[in-house]
Amino acid sequence: MIDVLVADDETPALDELVHLLRADDRIGEILTATSGAEALRILSERPVRIAFLDIHMPGLAGTDIARAALGLVAPPAVVFVTADDARAVEAFELRAVDYLLKPVRAERLRRAIDHVLELGEAPRSGDDEMLVVTVGSHVRFVRRSEVRWVQAQGDYSRLHTGDGSGHLIRTPISELETRWADAGFLRIHRSFLVCADAVSEARLSGAEPSVSIGDIALPVSRRLVAAVREALVRGAGA
Repeated sequence: MIDVLVADDETPALDELVHLLRADDRIGEILTATSGAEALRILSERPVRIAFLDIHMPGLAGTDIARAALGLVAPPAVVFVTADDARAVEAFELRAVDYLLKPVRAERLRRAIDHVLELGEAPRSGDDEMLVVTVGSHVRFVRRSEVRWVQAQGDYSRLHTGDGSGHLIRTPISELETRWADAGFLRIHRSFLVCADAVSEARLSGAEPSVSIGDIALPVSRRLVAAVREALVRGAGA
């Protein structure tokens, strides 16, 4: 059972979200606030697992609350709930877990809660980069630590996560290779970048060298075999 906070200055919207949350048997206590100041006071006194925050509230906005919550000893996972679809980038910068558009659908809310639980105790620091991806008509936030391998698709990259999802982002794989090198990501082919810790098997001899991540086998460029072998051995030793 997880405790949550719902903050919204519009009573009908707050009541509707509380109603939807009560239908989820994973939710424990539901705390509510009708202003940003009240929400921040509650969070400073009472840790919760998820804070569902409306962005537009008088006084302290939902983004202000999220920014302040980052400094708490036990910061909640933040899910923005808003009618404003233009604030996704700001939400991303504040390391929100999800971004729900009003009116909230029960299925979409459940997926947001699923996402929080999937993250478990994943790092919440700025060292774990988050990326904004579009899934159908909504925005989702994917942490770098969720990514197992990346596939180049022209000027785009497809992020493959542990749950089998593939999310397309408008960032070339060469840029991710540079940005994520210190996080253990290894270029194995012009089309593939892998998280070295996710590699379960390596076949680097023979005519078709490859590495496996779960049941997915990815080709290794012959010119990169030596570098890949060295990186995997070094990682295993560490």
